[in-house]
Amino acid sequence: MSEQPGSKWNSKQYEENAAYVVEMAGEVLEWLSPRPGQRILDLGCGDGRLTLALLKAGAQVLAVDGSLEMVAAARERGLDARAMQGQALEFDLEFDAVFSNAALHWMHPQQAMLAGVARALKPGGRFVAQMGGHGCAAPLIVALSAVLEARGVDANQAMPWFFPTADEYRGLLEANGFAVGRIELVPNPTRLPTGIEGWMDTFAHHFLDLLPPQERPAARDQAISFLKPAIRDREGNWTVDFVGLRFEAVRETNGG
Repeated sequence: MSEQPGSKWNSKQYEENAAYVVEMAGEVLEWLSPRPGQRILDLGCGDGRLTLALLKAGAQVLAVDGSLEMVAAARERGLDARAMQGQALEFDLEFDAVFSNAALHWMHPQQAMLAGVARALKPGGRFVAQMGGHGCAAPLIVALSAVLEARGVDANQAMPWFFPTADEYRGLLEANGFAVGRIELVPNPTRLPTGIEGWMDTFAHHFLDLLPPQERPAARDQAISFLKPAIRDREGNWTVDFVGLRFEAVRETNGG
């Protein structure tokens, strides 16, 4: 669920190849525990499947995402969805809670996003989210970085995600006026529903687009060959060690 200007997203492709993203959200939804009448901002809503769960609980929900295609998909579900970058939120003391799943790690700079969330919340409002954490998808990142470096491209330019440790993110939250109630790294070994090819088609372009178009298919195939011995089993299933960072924080009364 991207928050980067100009990002290439296909909502149907995302739904097919990244269904596990929604499936991982059960625990963080329990942490949020939405209640009737609460006003909640769903930050990085994607196609809105999780937003529907908030509405079913009786909450009043506004959904925002940086991808125009994802916002269109969310609106097709009947949701109140707006195109807005997470690091440029335009709200002031409006929400009882801000919720986010699998989106914050796309948002740069983090400081701007966290300051915007603090402004959007009422004093005492909660920020409950799950994002990628330290070590997430490490083999995939290493393989894609290796094929770029072999072609003379600095892989650091390609890394689209911020995967912090719990201590690192606690410090960022506290620096932006939040009191952290709980924060934890959560290992999530996940079988890819459409194999490594589906994941590559959905996410690898963030790396491969740094190469000339004619070089991208070979680089993709080389990355897959690097990954086979590490994350594919004998039946041909691909499993990735995703790591989530889950937290619940409260906007302090003097924050924002």
